Formats: sequence, C-alpha cells, structure tokens
Amino acid sequence: MVPLSALSRQIWDMKYRLKTAEGAPLDKSVAQTWARVAHALAAPEAEPAKWEPVFAAAMKDFAFIPAGRILAGAGTQRKVTLFNCFVMGTVPDDMGGIFAALQEAALTLQQGGGIGYDFSTLRPKGALVKGVGADASGPLSFMDVWDAMCRTIMSAGTRRGAMMATLACDHPDIEDFIEAKWQPDRLRMFNLSVLVSDAFVQAVREDGEWNLVFEGTHYRTLSARALWDKIMRATYAMAEPGVIFIDRINRANNLWYCEDIRCTNPCGEQALPPYGACLLGSINLASLVRAPFETGAALDMERLEKLVPVAVRMLDNAIEASRFPLPQQAAEAKAKRRIGLGITGLGDALIMCGARYGSAQAVEMTESWMSAIRRHAYLASCGLAREKGAFPLYDKEKYLQGETIKTLDEPLRTAIAEHGMRNALVTSVAPTGTISLFADNVSSGLEPIFAFTYTRQITLAGGERKSEEVSDYAYRLFRRLKGGDAPLPAAFVDAQSLEPAAHVVMQAAVQKYVDASVSKTINMAEDIPFEAFADVYMQAYDLGCKGCTTYRPNAISGAVLESRSSAPDETGAVAAPRARTPEDAGAVVYMTQPLDRPETLPGRTYKLRWPESEHAIYVTLNDIVQDGRRRPFEIFINSKNMEHYSWTVALTRMISAVFRRGGDVAFVVEELKAVFDPRGGAWLGGKYVPSLLAAIGSIIQQHMIDIGFMAGDSEPRALAMNQTPPREGAGAGRPKGIRQCPKCGSAGLIHQEGCDLCTSCGYSKCG
Repeated sequence: MVPLSALSRQIWDMKYRLKTAEGAPLDKSVAQTWARVAHALAAPEAEPAKWEPVFAAAMKDFAFIPAGRILAGAGTQRKVTLFNCFVMGTVPDDMGGIFAALQEAALTLQQGGGIGYDFSTLRPKGALVKGVGADASGPLSFMDVWDAMCRTIMSAGTRRGAMMATLACDHPDIEDFIEAKWQPDRLRMFNLSVLVSDAFVQAVREDGEWNLVFEGTHYRTLSARALWDKIMRATYAMAEPGVIFIDRINRANNLWYCEDIRCTNPCGEQALPPYGACLLGSINLASLVRAPFETGAALDMERLEKLVPVAVRMLDNAIEASRFPLPQQAAEAKAKRRIGLGITGLGDALIMCGARYGSAQAVEMTESWMSAIRRHAYLASCGLAREKGAFPLYDKEKYLQGETIKTLDEPLRTAIAEHGMRNALVTSVAPTGTISLFADNVSSGLEPIFAFTYTRQITLAGGERKSEEVSDYAYRLFRRLKGGDAPLPAAFVDAQSLEPAAHVVMQAAVQKYVDASVSKTINMAEDIPFEAFADVYMQAYDLGCKGCTTYRPNAISGAVLESRSSAPDETGAVAAPRARTPEDAGAVVYMTQPLDRPETLPGRTYKLRWPESEHAIYVTLNDIVQDGRRRPFEIFINSKNMEHYSWTVALTRMISAVFRRGGDVAFVVEELKAVFDPRGGAWLGGKYVPSLLAAIGSIIQQHMIDIGFMAGDSEPRALAMNQTPPREGAGAGRPKGIRQCPKCGSAGLIHQEGCDLCTSCGYSKCG
C-alpha cells in the first residue's frame, strides 16, 4: 500500500478515532483502531483470543473495511448502533400510529442509523377521514414532519440524518411526490424513490393507461408514459426521485417466503422489510491486485478466498456486538441475520489490471471477481451455520426455491441444503464514500474514479491556508511506480468522461452476483440530451438492475445562482440566471480574511410580526457587489421589545461574520430554519414556522432569492432548462462535476446516491 496521506489520517481522526468526551485521543494509531474493533467483534466467539488477531490482520492495509458505524462504535461502550441500514415499521393510516412511527424514527436516527419509510400506506390528500369529518392532508404533509424531526436531531449535535422515502407508482399522490423537491427547501433530509412495478413498466412501453388507487378506491386514470416522463424530467432537473424496481426485488429476495419489501435504506443498497436492519463491510479490491500496471496484473484470488470468510464472520459477530435503537429491530436482525458484504476500490482495481471501466474486459473481470466473492461468502455463511446454527427463520425447502439460490452452483446448494445458512442474505454493495477516503482515497464502491487529482485547501493553526494536492490511490500508485512523466494508460478514465451505458453495464454486472442490492450513482454530463438521459432507466431495468439513480449537475439541488447578465449574446438575447458550477472560480470562494466593507451598501429592511412580541421586529440585510455578483454581507435586527436584545445582537454578529468571509453561505438558512421552539411556533402567511429564529431564516432565504444568490420556489423549472456554459477560463484545475464544500470551502464536493460527500474534509449530507 502507498503510505497513508494526510487526508486519510484526518478522516480517521475526525470520524473513527476513539476519543474521550473532552477530545483526548484513546486510539493512538490506526493499528489501535483495528485492535479495538477486532477485540469487540471477537468477543462473541467461543475462543476470542483465537479470532482477535485474525480480525485485526484482515483490516490491516484496508483489505477488509467494516462500515463506518462499526469502526466508530465497536468497542467504545457508547450507546450507538453498529448497523448502517434500517427500514422502519409500516406507517399506520391513523394519527396515533403516525406519530408513534415518528418517535421510532427519532430514536433510530439518534443512535446513528439511516432509515427508510414507505409512505404508500397513508391515504391521499383530500381523502375523507371518517369520524372527524375532515379531509386527509396526504403523505407529503407527514413527510414534512419527518423532515423537520430529522433537522431537529441534527441540530442537537448528533450525526447527520439520512432518510429514504418511497411511494408506490399507483398512489394517488404520486405526482406531488415526484415534484416535491422542486421547492428548494423542502424534504432536504430525504432521498426520494418511486416504487416502480413490472406492470407499470409494461404500461409505459405499451403507452397504456395507468390507474391511481388507494385501498381499492380508484381516484383517477392517466397515461403511464406521461407519468414516467414526469419522473424522468424531475430526476433530469434535480436528481430525484430515483426508481426502485420493487417487484424484481421481492422476486429475487432469499426470504421471499416470509417478508414483503416496500422500501430501502437511504442509499438503496439494502431493500428491507418493516424493522429490517443490516450492517455493512467492504472488501477493498484495490488492495488485492498483484503486479499492478504490469502485463500480468490480476486480483489475488487466493488471498480473496481467505479474506472473505473472515469478513463474513466479523459481520455476523457484529450482530451480537451491536446495540439496537428498538427491540423490534433487534428481533428482526437476529431472526434473519442479514449482513451486507460488499466491495470498494473496483474502479481502481480495474485500472491497475489494465481494464477500462465499462468495457467488455472490465465486465468480464468484474463478474469473475464478484462471482468468487459471492461463492466464498455463501460457503462461509454455510460453514457458520454448521458451527453456530442457521438463522432462526431458515426454511430449507422454501429457501432453496429462492430465485437467487437457484443460480448457485450445485455443490454449494447441496452444502446449504445440508447445513443451512447462518445469514439469510450475505452480499450488498454500499457507496463507501468516507471509508474509501480513509482507505487512502480508493475509488468508492463500484464507482469509477471521480477525479484523478484535485486541490484541497487546508486551514493551518495560525489561520493561514495552504493548498494540498489530493490524488486517487491508483493514480498515485502509478506515478510512484512508473514515474511522474509516464503517460497514463488508456484504462485511466473518470466518471465524467464515461458514457451512461458504461455505468449501467457495470451496475448490472455487479448486481448479478449480489443478493441484496447495490448503491450506484450514474453521473452524467450537464449537457446530456433529455432523450439520452431518460433511456438509462429502461436500460437499467432491461439489464436486471434493482433500481436506478442518476446525477446530472443542475440548478436545483443546492446550487447558487449567478446574477443575471446584462450583456446580450450574439442573438441579442440576455442570458437567464444559471446555476453556479465548480468551474466558476469567481465570486463564491472560501476566505480566511473577511471582505472589506465599503462606505455604503445596498440593502433591504423586512418587517416581522411574531405573536409573542408586542412590537414588530425589523430585519435589515445589506449586500456587497463582488465581481458583478450581489451577495449578503451583514444583518441587523432591531425591535422595541428588549427581551430579545442580547441574543439578537449575538446572532447578528455571528451571521455577519459568516457572510463577510465569503463562500456559499446559504447553509445559514438551513441552520436557522431547523431551530424549533419547545414552547411552539406560529402560523405566518398560512405556513407553520417552528420558531422566531426559523422565521428570521425564512427572511434571509427570501432575500437571497430576491438578489439572485440562491434558487427560489418560482424559478427551478426555468433554471433547469436555461443554463449557460461556464465563463471561459473559470475554475481552471478543478475536475468537472466537483462542487464547493459548505463546511471547508474546498472544491471537493461530489454527489453519490442522493448524498453530498466532501473528498477534502469528509463532510457528508444526505437528501
């Protein structure tokens, strides 16, 4: 392995290194982190001392990497779960059941679990609520409540929230669900996916009619193709919703005989039943390549054969070592003992073996590697069943009739018939964003390399900043072995230079040998025609994928707007506002020193009436014009009511300090709007506002929209279709598709499976 980079050590220190409550490190080295995790996962064994060094050796050099929850939580005695993935219980269609489900979600998020919910069980908007003489508000209104809850959990200082929401393609509110994120500040804590049935796909292909129904009641009929087109145009414009091929998931489920699946975890690699839970770990393929970049480069299959059973045993033991937020989750996990053994570093491994991602050679290699991993994993779980017993819901006759089990070779099926399986499902491929950074920046999951190299800005202890080059593991290894001037082989390809079809065939190649699902984001160029974009989803269906998620740089998902140009183009037209991209190196930059204040500034004053205050509150926002672009610079809050004086002064000084240091400061709006007053909020303008601070946040948001600093509710559709090319020469040296991180300011923010991940500081946010 290449010596660990500064970035990897920073990720370890920030996310996985055990520290005291005061911040003093207890893990003195990465090796001590491995030892802590190995000790915790060996504890359930009859001979812990035998397995502890074996587990530690498996993690050495990042050959096997348990998921982040395990690395951060195992052996710490903290009240956290080691499970990454949860799907919560079925949401009852009554008020008491809905809010009981909300409480369960809060408890799970509090312990660090990402959750999924199917809201198809809630009656549509306008449906009669018997007994109270009222109309139902629909599933989206309750999703807003979940979204607010998740923001509140985050504001309490816990780990970022991550939620998945699904809705059936025949639910009467499906069109509202598809368009929900046209509003820039709505449902930001959710990833959204439509549950697409085989019948719907068939209706789309036949241009047939599609009925929207709920519990046997027909609401209306529309064109299946028109509804599909609406899904495609929404995800083209704003990267959501994704689609989940739910019938295929249930057919291929090893547990087809005892569960029905309607949702996945936030990143989509685990389709789970109510209260389903799964933990994850990844084989780092890049660490297993022998003679990289040589003619005989190949994956070390003997080492893989020894490594996989150890990884399966570690994950199986993690079920015993973990805490669970809810007893229902513990019961479900132990009854079926799901684990999700996957891969990372596939893109790097292919390059090191001379195969271009998406090529026939790459598909052949990937299928060979994944087939071996699946076989070794199933054999290992079968061996554990012989040693420790099969999972409690194992039914020999029904399990062997599973669609996936039928594809296994006969000797393996015979062994399963004789001994059973310790784990009902064994394999899954997660995004692995942060652990891949930790593992010396190998390519994540099954993705191609996102960028070979980019520049990361680091703030030093004295406040000054320096630039540091961050490079992909395979790229850095090639330069070390072959020299800095050696031309890159043809296998070196990044995500932005690949055709969508290359992504799809690789997703299908991996999915073929994975019994759960895979997390994959098909990154596309901003200028891809809509027709070519829309075809990708049908290609994914035809090739056997269980879902599809794409990302095209767009004006809606968090982008900041550039001011409207007053200069006409050669046709005489004036350019419309457009989304800023990483190539724009102009006004939005991260600064250590604050901007200088001119003598006079343009601004506006807003009057706010809050029910608990006898006097109006006046919010003044002043702006600065920088490089021809208007941006917020300072804020003042005044009122005759002196009750708020001290905290409003502190608030305005802090917000102004943030504004004056430049960068994308739109996050201030999110933070303020996430504040909830335990005494209750107020209705303003027909909308419930959870606190006075949230009301101030809404004013700042509206001001930013009015001056063109961020997208507004009325603009996203136009913006998505009226983007102009970046200014010539802007953003030189930044890889295409990388955006600015709201935490560290570096141009290192990439998008994977509905989540933003900073490749510089490890910041991550889903939804």
